[in-house]
Amino acid sequence: MLRSFSALILLCALLTLTTGNGTARAAVSPDEPKSFTAEQIVESSILVYGTRPRLDQIRHYGLERGKITRFTPDGKSEESNYERRFVRGEDLEKDKVRLDQKMPTMEYSLIYGAGKLWGMINGAAFTPRQDAAAGFLSQHLHSIDSLLRYKESGYTIALVGKEKQKGIDLYVIDLFDKEKRKTRYYISVRTLRVLWLEYEEGLEAVPVKCTKKFFDYRYAQNTLVPYRAVLLEDGRETQETRILTVTFGVKVDDSIFQNPEA
Repeated sequence: MLRSFSALILLCALLTLTTGNGTARAAVSPDEPKSFTAEQIVESSILVYGTRPRLDQIRHYGLERGKITRFTPDGKSEESNYERRFVRGEDLEKDKVRLDQKMPTMEYSLIYGAGKLWGMINGAAFTPRQDAAAGFLSQHLHSIDSLLRYKESGYTIALVGKEKQKGIDLYVIDLFDKEKRKTRYYISVRTLRVLWLEYEEGLEAVPVKCTKKFFDYRYAQNTLVPYRAVLLEDGRETQETRILTVTFGVKVDDSIFQNPEA
């Protein structure tokens, strides 16, 4: 059933795609081989996640609550509750995101807006540590949302190829943002869902290879959401995020994104 559904979605992408000005154009001619381009695969995936107009409308505002578990190299773990609120901008860089975390020993917030990142603790603004800032921005820039909004953000995509891993057929897509940062996506041929993505974090002399895997896909207000994500750094699991509740369309007060010291 799922295979037939994904084939139908890709067939629709082959027949027609939407250009930037909203008009439809033919994706392939009858004389062209029946192979899929990066655009056809990604546009088909966008349809599966909820369609571009629906994602833009329903996910303009959002409130997400859940738990983050971090794993240290010595095998210890630390769990925190989090609340993530966001307002979608014209592109990914114009988004506003606030992540509030409640840990056993402290509570703090990381806020992204107007292309800048800062923190809040006890009502006072502070500059986050470099590793915390880099991790926050990486989670935002190297994401499923980056792929779903590649056109709006002016990013480019390329088809690496098709491969099989652990018995799963995959489309492999590279995405490059305006700064030429690369994210590689592994998309299920059967479901057209992103199963995992890879990127490199360059804070150290030798870049760290990061892999983010997505599980427990569910529908939230007619859009597809992975409720569990696992982050690995150089093959070691360092973080697990579990969504407990997510609500889209709830208006978020713009004041929570403003820096009191700006």
